[in-house]
Amino acid sequence: MNQLIGLYSYWVVIVLMMAGLYIMIARYNLVKKIIGLGLFQTSIFYLYITMGKVKGGTAPILAEGQDYIYSNPLPHVLILTAIVVGVATSAVALALIVRIHETYDTIEEDEIREIEEMEPEA
Repeated sequence: MNQLIGLYSYWVVIVLMMAGLYIMIARYNLVKKIIGLGLFQTSIFYLYITMGKVKGGTAPILAEGQDYIYSNPLPHVLILTAIVVGVATSAVALALIVRIHETYDTIEEDEIREIEEMEPEA
């Protein structure tokens, strides 16, 4: 039982990832798809952040004569960059959804496909 509790963060990652994937696949609303993508990204961020922490680890500041266990700061730095890229990607996607709504008067993917099929090719 203790082993399952130790893997708690991995279970959270799996649940968040599957929820985000389900939202992206099952929903036809474009805004909901962006929310699902954000949830999926958050699960990946959580996975990398929890893997970068070492139990009992400290900041990697070297001092002579000291023998510490250090936590790796690289995953945290990479995730900080990934968060910025994720926010920018979501902003661009939402801007595109606004333009799609202005053009088609809907943000439902199946309705957009029907409109595209009914229009004659130019």
